[in-house]
Amino acid sequence: MTGPLVYLVAGEPSGDALGAELMRALVRETGGAVDFAGVGGPEMEEEGLTSIYPMSELSVMGLVEVVPGLARVLRRLAQTARHLRATRPGVLVTIDSQAFSRRLAERIHPAPFPVVHYVGPTVWAWRPSRIRKVSSVVDRLLLLFPFEVSCWEDSGVDAVYVGHPLADGKNARSSCREGKGPCIVLLPGSRKGEIRRHLPVFREVAERLARNIPDVTMVLPTVAHISKDVRHGTRSWSCPVRIVEGPSSERLRVMAGADAAIAVSGTVALELAALGIPHVIAYKANPLTAAIVRRLVTVRYASLVNIMADRDVTPEFIQEECRADAIHDALRRILDDPREAETQKLHMASVMQTLRHPDGPPSSVAARAVLELIAGHDSP
Repeated sequence: MTGPLVYLVAGEPSGDALGAELMRALVRETGGAVDFAGVGGPEMEEEGLTSIYPMSELSVMGLVEVVPGLARVLRRLAQTARHLRATRPGVLVTIDSQAFSRRLAERIHPAPFPVVHYVGPTVWAWRPSRIRKVSSVVDRLLLLFPFEVSCWEDSGVDAVYVGHPLADGKNARSSCREGKGPCIVLLPGSRKGEIRRHLPVFREVAERLARNIPDVTMVLPTVAHISKDVRHGTRSWSCPVRIVEGPSSERLRVMAGADAAIAVSGTVALELAALGIPHVIAYKANPLTAAIVRRLVTVRYASLVNIMADRDVTPEFIQEECRADAIHDALRRILDDPREAETQKLHMASVMQTLRHPDGPPSSVAARAVLELIAGHDSP
C-alpha cells in the first residue's frame, strides 16, 4: 500500500459519478499515494476500483419497491460490513444511497476508522428525525447545498459544505443534434421501477409531439443496468426514439444538444439546469409510497431547481398530475415561446451560481476534507 486505503460505497449511477470524481481528486491531492476498495459502478471501476459485487444490486428506491429486493440488499449489507472489517481501511466514504449507507455505518459502529457520508440526507425536506440517527454513526458529512449546513449545526456531526459538482463549470454545451427540427431529451429515470412507471406517459408525450412538430427528434440516454428495459419498453412506440447507452458524461453530452427535456425529479434536474436546458419535471411513485411520503414531506416542490429558487421555475407534474396532455402542453410552451424558455434559463443560471464553492471544484474540496479526517485520526 502506497498511502491510505479509502473504502468507497456507492449504490446508484449518480453516486458512481460522484465517487469517480472523488477518486480522481484523491489521486491528485495525494500524488497517487492512495488505494481504493469497496462498491461502485462502471465510472468508479474506470478509476481503478474493483467492486466486490455489482453496484446495480443496491439500486432500489421506494418504500414499497424495496420489499422484493430486501433479502438481496441485506445480504450485500452483511457482505460489505464483513469486507470492511477485514480490510480495515483508513476511512469509509459512503456516497448517497441514504438507507443502505446509514445501515452500513450502524452495522460497523463503533468503527476503528472514521466514517464519512457524501451527500446529506434530505432532512430539510422530510424526516428530520434522521439527523439524530446519522450523527450517531457518521464522523463527517459532506454536503452539496449551502443551506444544508444549518440543519446539522446542533447534531454533533462535522458538516462540511463542499459545493455541487454540477456547478463547477465543466458542463459546457456539446451538441449531438440530429435533424432540422427541435431535439427533445427523455429522462425517465435510472431504476427499473421508474422506467416501468414513466415510459407509458413519456411514450404518449413523445407521440403527440411527433404528430404535431415536423422533424422533431427524440433522444433517450440510459445506463447499462436498465438498457434492456428501456429498449423493450420503447420498441412499440409509433415515433422514432434514439436510445444512447453510456456513463454520465455521455448522458450530459446528449442532454447538451437538446432544446427541451422531460425528466424525473432528482439530480437530473440540476444537470439540465447546469446545461441551461429548459425542461418539465414528471414523477410517478408507487401509490402507497406516494401516500406515505406526502404525509412526511415538508417542502412545496419536487425539483431541486424549484426548491433552490423557492419558486416555480420548471413545471412539475407529480403523481396523479403526471398526465401526457399536461406535460405535452408545458413542453409546447417552452418550444413555442422563446420568453418561456429564456425565463427558465435565467432562473436556472441563478440557482447554479449559488452552488459554486469558493475554494475550488467540489471533488477537490471533498477530497481534502476526507484526507484531513484521515490525518487527524492517525495522529497521536
